[in-house]
Amino acid sequence: MAEPKENMQMEKIVSLCKRRGFVFQSSEIYGGINGFWDYGPLGAELKRNVKELWWNTMTRQREDVAGLEATIIMSPAIWKASGHVDTFSDPMCDCKKCKKRFRADQLCDDQYLTLTKGADGKYVLPAGTKCTSCGSTELTEPRPFNLMFKTYVGPVESEDNVAYLRPETAQAIFAQFKNVLETSRQSVPFGIGQIGKAFRNEVTPRNYTFRSREFEQMELEFFIKPDEAVEAICGSVQTVPETGHPGEPQPNWGWQAWHQYWVEERVRFYEGIGLSRDTLGFHRQTPEELAHYARACVDILFKFPFSKRDEKGELRGEELEGIAARSDFDLSQHARFSGKPMGVFDDALRTAWTKLPKEKQDDLWRRYYENRKRYLTKSGVEAEPAAKQATEDANGLAKGQYIPHVIEPSAGVDRLILALITNAYTETVKTDDKGKSETIYTMKFHPRVAPIKAGILPLLKNKPELVKKALEVRDLLRPWMNVYYDDSGSIGKRYARQDEAGTPYCLTIDFDTLGEKPELLDTVTIRHRDDGRQERLKISELLGWLLSKIR
Repeated sequence: MAEPKENMQMEKIVSLCKRRGFVFQSSEIYGGINGFWDYGPLGAELKRNVKELWWNTMTRQREDVAGLEATIIMSPAIWKASGHVDTFSDPMCDCKKCKKRFRADQLCDDQYLTLTKGADGKYVLPAGTKCTSCGSTELTEPRPFNLMFKTYVGPVESEDNVAYLRPETAQAIFAQFKNVLETSRQSVPFGIGQIGKAFRNEVTPRNYTFRSREFEQMELEFFIKPDEAVEAICGSVQTVPETGHPGEPQPNWGWQAWHQYWVEERVRFYEGIGLSRDTLGFHRQTPEELAHYARACVDILFKFPFSKRDEKGELRGEELEGIAARSDFDLSQHARFSGKPMGVFDDALRTAWTKLPKEKQDDLWRRYYENRKRYLTKSGVEAEPAAKQATEDANGLAKGQYIPHVIEPSAGVDRLILALITNAYTETVKTDDKGKSETIYTMKFHPRVAPIKAGILPLLKNKPELVKKALEVRDLLRPWMNVYYDDSGSIGKRYARQDEAGTPYCLTIDFDTLGEKPELLDTVTIRHRDDGRQERLKISELLGWLLSKIR
């Protein structure tokens, strides 16, 4: 059977990534280790560029977001409160014949089947599910497999010293919420952003770097007023259409408007680094798919070569980022488990509450009470204490107190890097005058994320005056961006090398630069990667011109 063209394309991408130094298999000289990847010189630059752009966009360019960098190992009580200790698992099954192990949901998905749960809450494989390795239908029943990596703190390996490598970066933000709120002089609504490593002991890592055991996340937790507080202060809660950008944030926005705002803000980010809406997909989770505490979640998808196809034959896409409206679940959990208050005081709410008619106060009180009671009972609190605690929480509105809700845009760095590489990968077949064909590979990265911004190319390396001027250009640009000096081989071969690396601009220093044509003295030739177009520019204008392209 012919190999699917998507698999062939993925193999070419993997080959180029190794050949040009984007991605290497971890521990390769020892046979590699499954689910772990290293980034080579070009990959490290690409990844750093993406993270810096995210950080600048999400924190430095906003007045309402502060940053955090927390530890990978934290108190295990945090993971108990978040639910990871008890529920963070994937269903796993084994083939009795060939002994291969699979994630049950992936096994079903590969065969266009649906994994279901029985009345007892246990997963059930559909009839006829086969091992994708040997074809056997002798599979064990799915059983939960906790994804957290366990370790020990201190010299004694005992249960008292158990700790975990964090499976996500979000929980540190919730645990440090009050500290960041107080020290950053912020007020709700505001966000806390973090970039960092996370670890999940995936049953079956696959699809290159898409699903790994060690990966990096870019997460924002954006804290907002509950709708009841917004309505008390503003008189009403504004909702917005579920398509299009709602514009600048407004004081009367409720959770739905904030959620749509962050969906569109994240799409703008992707468009700004070269992923157009045409390359993306969107999945609004159904009520059955949502976590019990979530009000909504939109997944932003990218159509990878390994993505499954739908019934129409179109690539479905894989998740790059999820934007979830998580209610007040996370802060509430940490308040319950730690015994420390996670609520905030809002003077505008306290003042507005006193001016509300009694019937309006009662209506808002009741709605807030019901929401808090629902959270508590779903979290396992008995009915009577849940009602008592919900009453206390609702009474806090009159005092200007509430627990913030949160909107969470959570993106995977490694998945995004793979999407950018896949999107940039371009093949062109060129045939010379003698009929000989050659495949040319070009990585068409957006200049903002390109690992190398400009190649510095003296026309000839044996002409000291050309080399001297080329090095001056390199040193002019180097403090501001990553550039690459190359004087080896013909100019055509050097262009080709830079095209494979994804360099958007090549700057050639030639004899005209030295004044062979007086009107071109101290100019360079700029060669554009994507169309081969060339233009000349004064060296004195070069830095400003390039900065306008890469920022």
